[in-house]
Amino acid sequence: MNIFNQDTDKGKHVSGIDRGNVVMYGLSTCVWCKKTKKLLIDLGVDFEYVYVDRLEEEDENEAVEKLRLFNPSVSFPTTIINDEKAIVGFKEKQIREALGF
Repeated sequence: MNIFNQDTDKGKHVSGIDRGNVVMYGLSTCVWCKKTKKLLIDLGVDFEYVYVDRLEEEDENEAVEKLRLFNPSVSFPTTIINDEKAIVGFKEKQIREALGF
């Protein structure tokens, strides 16, 4: 199931400058997740975000398992860049550097 094509706020694609495959996993109630999402929007990068707490059980389990590969503690927000680098938490400097700003 492709969660990014659904018309809900479970996850969306935000168009912008291509800086690689950027996916932010967060919780809809998490202030730091909202700050990370806002930072990515302000930087104008192309990215996807997933609010894990709004997914149906099967999709939530799938998202958590993918997230666990990069962040074994499964904490939020976690931003994954090019399926290689994970930035856990709202770390503006690390996010900017990883995206080439």
